Amino acid sequence: MGRAKDVGSAIIAAAVLMASSPMVSLAWAGDPVIADPVRVDPDYPPAVRELGIDSHGAKMNAHIYLADGAGPHPTVILLHGFPGFEKNLDIAQAIRRNGWNVLFFHYRGAWGSEGVFSFSSGIEDVAAALAFLRDPENTELRVDTGRIALIGHSMGGFMALQGGAADDGVQCIAGIAAANLGDRAVIAGASPEALEGFKQYSDTLGMLNGFSGDGAIAELAAAGASFDLRQLAPRLAGKSIFLIGGERDQAVDISVFESLVEAYEAMSDIDLAELRLDADHSFSWHRIRLAGELVGWLDQSCR
Repeated sequence: MGRAKDVGSAIIAAAVLMASSPMVSLAWAGDPVIADPVRVDPDYPPAVRELGIDSHGAKMNAHIYLADGAGPHPTVILLHGFPGFEKNLDIAQAIRRNGWNVLFFHYRGAWGSEGVFSFSSGIEDVAAALAFLRDPENTELRVDTGRIALIGHSMGGFMALQGGAADDGVQCIAGIAAANLGDRAVIAGASPEALEGFKQYSDTLGMLNGFSGDGAIAELAAAGASFDLRQLAPRLAGKSIFLIGGERDQAVDISVFESLVEAYEAMSDIDLAELRLDADHSFSWHRIRLAGELVGWLDQSCR
């Protein structure tokens, strides 16, 4: 069954685990969500590395926040939404302060990455990012390749759940206001004119190379049920899933969150956590709460 999360218990759990786990730096005297380190490893301090990740012959622009210490560290791949104005890098920093690496990248064709953007290629890009972190040639990134989690916002939540369902090595997936593109795929197939607003908006997104409203609707119609996140439930068996919804979300209605919770609750072997907040699509007045909940969930379910 799903369970509500509380930021107080999440912070306490994070503090206990920080004190007890040899894999986590003890440099933080307080809550890693809001407190800077009091010391760092002089040989392996926290750092940022700019990266280029190959996906099907195109280079994706990326960077990784490296956690303090020699590691190897559990690592989060943080996935942005459509088109990606909200990048959630404040959350990435909080997660890094709690001993995790965080990889952030732009999908092919997005925000200067090479190639052409599409929803289907975005799913492939998640697989490419996972392969990059697991590549023995990238050991300098200090990644514990057996503990890689996916966290995505909006369309990134869709990408995280699709990518995690396809990869047996990913055991933890969080969807923040996760968009179920399967809903729009049904509409696109039955009545594409109902998505006229979406089509017009898509045509304004110059940061998405090769992307257009007509192309997006055609792709959604062709994808159909394969884009329905509810249908992933059997492939998420044995994994820890955290779904977060905003009750004032005007981009991804709270009913989408509710439908995913219902579908995943029906699978007894999904370790499901759920949280709904009085929030907009970007959780604009819950940023500390959001970071705390995710840090706590990672420690409790994914460490």
